[in-house]
Amino acid sequence: MDMPMVDLGVLPCELDGGIAYRAAIGLLVLATDQTMEYEFRRLVQQDGVALYESRLWNDNDVTPATLRAMRERIAPATELILPGVDLDVVAFGCTSASMELGEDEVFRQIHRARPAVACTTPVTAAFAAFEALGAQRIGVLTPYSAEVNAGVRAYLDKRGATVAAFGTFNKQDDRDAARIAPASIADGIRTLAHSTLLDAIFVSCTSLRLSEIVSDVEKDIGIPVTSSDHAMAWHCLRLAGVKDVVPDAGSLFRY
Repeated sequence: MDMPMVDLGVLPCELDGGIAYRAAIGLLVLATDQTMEYEFRRLVQQDGVALYESRLWNDNDVTPATLRAMRERIAPATELILPGVDLDVVAFGCTSASMELGEDEVFRQIHRARPAVACTTPVTAAFAAFEALGAQRIGVLTPYSAEVNAGVRAYLDKRGATVAAFGTFNKQDDRDAARIAPASIADGIRTLAHSTLLDAIFVSCTSLRLSEIVSDVEKDIGIPVTSSDHAMAWHCLRLAGVKDVVPDAGSLFRY
């Protein structure tokens, strides 16, 4: 015998704070970036903290001209992250573009779409990390070409960092940078650390992987290590008021 459909009508429900009841973090990820989301999901695992990403068009070749070309793409990409829903922080995921454009210009573009939101970039986060760690003499490891490295060093000097050691893997294509093995990154960090007296090492570029090696390499060299993604994940949490210590995530995540 066929049973009639039972229409139960409108059922009661309760609205909670959603998955972002502690913090909603918006990420502007480059179209070519293969690493940033991976790193953030390893480092940002707190209950009640949610990540929401938008992709921003960029060229595979990393040059000063292609970095500057991102300027007008930042606001439209920001607008695509949960329109009408409040975000606590928006992070722009390109270290070299943040330096080429300037942090203030990146923030201005984000604020075109989200006027009141807290903002960060990899270099903004790196300097916040240096301050938290009490680090003055910095070693810098990048994947960039000589032309881009010149701009990175000039920007860090202008912002007051003492760049005491500098090394590069010399990869112009962002797709190649994403494939640099963590073991090679660890070796590069050790080479910098053994070259001179340093307070900390900064691995510059959101395409480079650090989260899976940071604890071990810090034990090897005896000083803190951070990176574009690593510092920015930490800074996003702190800007959003999330002060949790993250085990096995390196020295920075204890601050």
